[in-house]
Amino acid sequence: MDKFSFDDVGVKVGLEIHQQLHTNKKLFCDCPPIESDEYTKKFQRRLRAVKSELGEYDPAALFEKSKSKSIVYFGNSKSSCLVEEDEEPPHNLDEDAKKLALVIASSLKSNIFSEIYPMRKTVIDGSNTTGFQRTMLISQGGFIDVEGEKIGVQSICLEEDAAKLLGDKGSVREYSLDRLGVPLVEIALEPVEGSPTKIKKIALSLGKLLRSTKKVTRGIGSIRQDVNVSVKNGGAVVEVKGVQQLDQLEKIIEFEAKRQHGLVKIAEKLNNSKFEGMTRDNVLEITEDWKKCQSKIIQKALKDNSIIKALKIPNFSGMFGYSPYEGIRLGKEIGQLVKFYGIGGVFHSDELPNYGIEENDIEIVKTLLEIKEDDAFLIIAAPSSKIDFAIESIINRINSAVKGVPAETRLATPNGDTVFLRPRPGASRMYPETDIPPIPVTNHELIIAENNIPKSWDESLKELQEKYSLNLQLAEQIFDSQYIDLFEKISSKTQISPTFVASILCSSITNLERSGLNAKLLTNEEIEKSFEYLQNGKIAKESIEMIFESIMAGKSNSLEEAMKNTSIETLNEAELEKMIEKITNDNKSIIENQKERAIGPLMGIAMKDLRGKASGEMINKLLLKNIKRILEN
Repeated sequence: MDKFSFDDVGVKVGLEIHQQLHTNKKLFCDCPPIESDEYTKKFQRRLRAVKSELGEYDPAALFEKSKSKSIVYFGNSKSSCLVEEDEEPPHNLDEDAKKLALVIASSLKSNIFSEIYPMRKTVIDGSNTTGFQRTMLISQGGFIDVEGEKIGVQSICLEEDAAKLLGDKGSVREYSLDRLGVPLVEIALEPVEGSPTKIKKIALSLGKLLRSTKKVTRGIGSIRQDVNVSVKNGGAVVEVKGVQQLDQLEKIIEFEAKRQHGLVKIAEKLNNSKFEGMTRDNVLEITEDWKKCQSKIIQKALKDNSIIKALKIPNFSGMFGYSPYEGIRLGKEIGQLVKFYGIGGVFHSDELPNYGIEENDIEIVKTLLEIKEDDAFLIIAAPSSKIDFAIESIINRINSAVKGVPAETRLATPNGDTVFLRPRPGASRMYPETDIPPIPVTNHELIIAENNIPKSWDESLKELQEKYSLNLQLAEQIFDSQYIDLFEKISSKTQISPTFVASILCSSITNLERSGLNAKLLTNEEIEKSFEYLQNGKIAKESIEMIFESIMAGKSNSLEEAMKNTSIETLNEAELEKMIEKITNDNKSIIENQKERAIGPLMGIAMKDLRGKASGEMINKLLLKNIKRILEN
């Protein structure tokens, strides 16, 4: 097993950034982009592949069709309508989304087209009820400057986001419609050579540029990176979908470079062998012959009325288990391939006997298939509706192994690996949208877009620091949060310290989220009202986190209800003085022993009863006053 070195493989990476736009409605209807776990409607569909205008099927669509999935959709009338259900034609394009896409294209010096043509992109995995995604090419060309290097832009598109996957259970896949149709911009960059760290810097720079507009959605899932990776002399380009975090991006690139270079080494070994390919003539059903096999996996398959077939691969011995790098094997690749047909995996000759399959079971296969010393074989068990599709894919994958890296789409995993998702789509995937006419872009719109190019990330942070007297860390936190507009609104309407406002919005809410509470329950209106109450002396600073906690825990629906549920009431100075005097009189021994240092333990005692009813500063002031009184007497 060789040691992998990233610098020796000649990796090229092209980034595709998908960023949700923060608008008031979806791209082609008036529904607001609200996510909810409550659903008021449900329906079921089964999508199928159709031929393109040229009479061709898209390979990715055919692959999805072969899974024979039924799709169940869940919707809420507050966030989806007949457009999302594909029961009504699309409405007019959201003008706010169009304007923002033009601003982003202008920011990247991209060449904007004078007319935009809506297209349909075939997608039949169920994430679009229509069987396609609406997308529009806005511009081509341009660049982003990353530490003095110009990284080219291939294209910028405005398109609909997909439905949210809820679950995949056997032959049924479930989606929520609330995210379907939310506008997003797709930016495809030119492929570049470099380390994962360099690619991460490019993604970070582009993300900062998008967030500088203050009009993009924040949070996990709102920005996704698709990564196109290839290695020198490796064959095809592989697209990895669903990278949501920058740290994950580095791991994905490193893993995919190692995987692809490992496949190149496997191809080199195959090309130096006697392997000449395999055909369906080398496939034989062995269901009856293996009825006595003691493997629990095989016995379960037989109980489920699955079919068992064996595949002979001439002159392929040792190739399934050959591992040029740790974790990179052709056997593993094929195991992942069949899992996307809903099949648990395959057995191959390089790992048998194992899994309860014994020597006599292997001898049956060798005899039936006339296996020679240099031959390999695979065993697959699956329902009759799936097994032939899976075997066809296995044969194609084995035969393509001599070429190195196959063109395919893979899915990023949380730990930084990738798994097979589907074949790469072909040119027949895209065709014109017949329900929406071409959309003109006027010179006036281009001028407005140019005039609205946002300030750079660094300029915006400097402005925030100077305007609100924030330190750099807090300025970056609030600017990079979903609360930036709310922060500026509160700071302009009240006399409350902007540092305190930013800390509550960035730190307190985040900490409550980390403890398992739901920030979606806390609306901007209730946050703004809380600071207004603080400004007017109706609550203390310490009350705000208590109020937010009650709302985010689902115990209260409003500020007033949270105040009632947490027994928050503002004490006047006379009432407060009376309570502080009692606390100090009850704890004279602490004061006599610790003198002025008694402020620490007494503050803890006082806050148990007074938290949320008075400011910490006022409590501290009155405690010190009473401690001095007792010490003087």
